[in-house]
This record gives sequence, C-alpha cells and structure tokens, in this order.
Amino acid sequence: MTLDEIDDAVAAKAFRRLVRHLRHRTDAQNVDLMGLGGFCRNCLGDWLAEASGGAFDKAAGREAVYGMPYAQWKATHQLEATPEQIARMEESMKRNHREEMLDEALDDSFPASDPPSMTMPSHDS
Repeated sequence: MTLDEIDDAVAAKAFRRLVRHLRHRTDAQNVDLMGLGGFCRNCLGDWLAEASGGAFDKAAGREAVYGMPYAQWKATHQLEATPEQIARMEESMKRNHREEMLDEALDDSFPASDPPSMTMPSHDS
C-alpha cells in the first residue's frame, strides 16, 4: 500500500493521534523535534493551514495542533534552547532544504525519474 492509497478517514485518525501525542508530550521540545526530524508542532499547524486551502490561517492551524494559542503554549511549556539544540536543529534543517530541492526537481521532471544530481549520494552530509 502506498501513502496515497490510505483512506482519508484513516489518515485523519492517525493525524489526530499524532497531534494528541504531541500535546501530551510537552517535554518533547520543538527545537528537539526540529533537530531530529526537521519539523515541529509549528510545522504541523502550518501544513494544516496550507491543506485547508485558505479556510483558516497559520495561527488557527497551530492552535489546533497545540490545543491552545501558540503564545500560551510557549509561555507554559517551551524552555530556552541550548546552543547544542540550536546547532542540531540548523544541521537538520539543511536536510530539509535538500528534500525541497528534490521535490522541485520531481515537479519539473514528472513523470520521468529523479535527476541524477538529486539522487546521487553526496559527500557533504
């Protein structure tokens, strides 16, 4: 089964479970999520707003993910990021940029295969 073959209702249930899990795990700081996975709660809220097709904005998307306004969550749960956390996040975000470049290359070349410059291993990571 591919991701696109998953029924939307099933995907929505999984998304809601992920959001509830992140609400429960306030100890998992956004900077750590960014450092490991290249995304955080803000990203999920922004993606939700984007997927809404303009039905709601980023602030509403983030509030849906956090279960409260972002400023309230930040004041209640967010700790000061250490230099190590920030460095790890910055390194992780570089990988996102490469993925965005691959997405753009795929959009330009679809349905042809990935361009070799995007799929060949590099020695810079």
